[in-house]
Formats: sequence, structure tokens, C-alpha cells
Amino acid sequence: MKPNETVATEIVCIVDDDPGVLTSIGRLLASDGLAVRPFREPESFLAHVKTHSVPLVILDIWMEKMTGLEVQARLSKLSPQTRVIIMTGRKDPAAQQAAMQFGATAFFTKPFDDEEFLTAVRTALAGNA
Repeated sequence: MKPNETVATEIVCIVDDDPGVLTSIGRLLASDGLAVRPFREPESFLAHVKTHSVPLVILDIWMEKMTGLEVQARLSKLSPQTRVIIMTGRKDPAAQQAAMQFGATAFFTKPFDDEEFLTAVRTALAGNA
């Protein structure tokens, strides 16, 4: 293997009820050499966490059945080692403050800068967030 090649050993989960966002964020992460597991339903993701190690999840805040903050709260009990990055389409300082207090490593309002986002993902995966 060459020094600049990466191996996708860790899977980044994405939870968003918008299929277009799942596709675009998934492609962005894949372009950086990361393996991606998308979830449209927060409940499916939480069931997945019970049986799989998840190093990092990217959560949308505003979903129909459960908010990203609710998912984050449940996740902290199921898998406290999983790092969380929050993304949202609405500027919401209260939600951002809550997410960061719950331990999110980063918070992004869509649309966001791809390089900043990828840097936050790499940092979270490296355990330096």
C-alpha cells in the first residue's frame, strides 16, 4: 500500500430522513475513502448500534419520527464511545448548544463547507475531537 492510500476500516453512519442528503453526504464521505452506512429511520440506526460498533454517526436534527437530539441521548446510553456530528438545515443556537452539551464533536448548518466537514469527520475518527 502506498503512504497516501487509505483503508476504509471504520464505517461512518449517517442518519437523515431525506434520501437526497443521505446520498450527497455519503458520496462526500466515500470520496474521502470512508465507508458509509446510511439510515433513513432513527430507530433502525439505534437497533444497528445494539449489535455493531459505530465509531462515528452524523445525525440530522430535524427528522419526523425522532429528533437528532433524542437519538443522541439514546445513543449515549447504548454506545457512549460513539462520536457524534450534528447537521441541520435550520440555524438553531439552542439546538446547537444542547448538542454540544450532550457531547457532539461538531455541529454544521447546511449547506456547509465540504472540507471543514471532512476535517471534522477525520478529527472525530482519530479521537481528537
